[in-house]
Amino acid sequence: QAQLVESGGGSVQAGGSLRLSCVASGEDLSRHAMGWFRRAPGKEREFVAGVAWHGGGGIYYGDFAKGRFTFSRDTSKNTLFLQMNDLNVDDTAVYFCVATGTIADLRRGSIDYWGQGTQVTVSS
Repeated sequence: QAQLVESGGGSVQAGGSLRLSCVASGEDLSRHAMGWFRRAPGKEREFVAGVAWHGGGGIYYGDFAKGRFTFSRDTSKNTLFLQMNDLNVDDTAVYFCVATGTIADLRRGSIDYWGQGTQVTVSS
């Protein structure tokens, strides 16, 4: 069983930045697609960013994340990062680290493993 533990959430004013981290442990996830989802109050969950286990195809982003969010990972430390810049109030959500079989599965929300989530709150 894999465990995903996020950190780095918090409160920030519009225009600010936050960097989320996710440490994976337990089951070997080296052949899983990994990334981030978010769920805002009263809204459906959204794909934020992700990458196939082999890195092929590059990094995928949700439309709202392009140009503002940067996904990265340190495979030697089983750690994912999400650098979020120019945050706005619509980015307020719980952000989840996720892992699943393929990047296609991940992008459509068919997820094997979820972290507990970290709250991001952006105020105007």
